[in-house]
Amino acid sequence: MPLVSLFISKYLFVVAALLPIINPPGLVPIFISMTARNTREQRAYLARRIAIYCFLLLLGSMYVGSFVLEFFGVSLPVVQLSGGLIISMAAWRMLNDNPAESTQPSSEPVRQENKDELKQRAFYPLTFPLTVGPGSVSVSITVGASMIVSGKPVVKFVLVPMASLAAVLSLSVLVYMCYRHADRLLGYLGQTGSVVFLRLSAFILMCLGVQIMWEGAEQLLVELLQNNAGLLHK
Repeated sequence: MPLVSLFISKYLFVVAALLPIINPPGLVPIFISMTARNTREQRAYLARRIAIYCFLLLLGSMYVGSFVLEFFGVSLPVVQLSGGLIISMAAWRMLNDNPAESTQPSSEPVRQENKDELKQRAFYPLTFPLTVGPGSVSVSITVGASMIVSGKPVVKFVLVPMASLAAVLSLSVLVYMCYRHADRLLGYLGQTGSVVFLRLSAFILMCLGVQIMWEGAEQLLVELLQNNAGLLHK
């Protein structure tokens, strides 16, 4: 019984840490906007690939992300700064899009893309940085470090990894369901409501991008001031 309680607590810990940041329902209008000229079948394929990429990216960030960044000499603040810039640029483009093009079928020919092109676009920008952005990556790395526990091998090497795997899988399935049924979810709002929701979502996304950039810049500035203070004391 204690093992079951520990599994549930670790599972809920990962979900609670990542779900508010990823927020799949809030990304539905953005996904609709960025796939406005794709067919329903292409959107379904994109939703499936995005869910797979989310699963791999979150799990990889959780367990090997910190080692990869350390290997390349890249700090988390730099990831936040550059990723926040990409998010802000994407949000700015969405804010300046024609609402009619974003919320209803375009009069232009449907975008013809093969599976390789769809796979590439599913990863960038639809998976990274839209769905799994720098904030999600940094939280995943932090969660992965905090999930390291001491104790019995069955807890450390089996139970905790399985709880993390189940939590990331649940989040990825939620992403798939929201993107797969994006048309239906957004249809409840109507055309005017969809335009308003899209604009608000794009603005919030812009704010999140700026916030992520600010957090990264703030940490870099603090490190710079601490280094300068250390040099002055020498």
